[in-house]
Amino acid sequence: MILVDEPRWPARGRLWSHLVSDVSYAELHAFAEMLGAPRRAFDRDHYDIPDARFPMALWLGATLVRSRELSARLRAAGLRRPKHLSPGSRVGPGLESAQVLSQPRVLSSAARFALAVSSQAARSGACR
Repeated sequence: MILVDEPRWPARGRLWSHLVSDVSYAELHAFAEMLGAPRRAFDRDHYDIPDARFPMALWLGATLVRSRELSARLRAAGLRRPKHLSPGSRVGPGLESAQVLSQPRVLSSAARFALAVSSQAARSGACR
């Protein structure tokens, strides 16, 4: 699912939103392309979207959430990339989705717990 927070982050004379996916970076990049966001707007795990594009993001189907929920869902999906663990602060326009997806992901404790529970359930046959 594509998530967006309200444009409340000031930078360069305007307000900005964060656009993320709690499914995959491929979903996020595809949505950003539909939105017309340049690849240089991708910052580790999200796109920075100017307030002028915010209504279009909602119209295209992004779900409006609070910033805290956006971060929590990104972490729960295992897609959060903190600055201190990222090789560079931004992904350049020449980097393809496969390269972005191949970089190591850091799983939150909640995501690790969910994986452990689902693995145990699968081994016991509970998921059949």
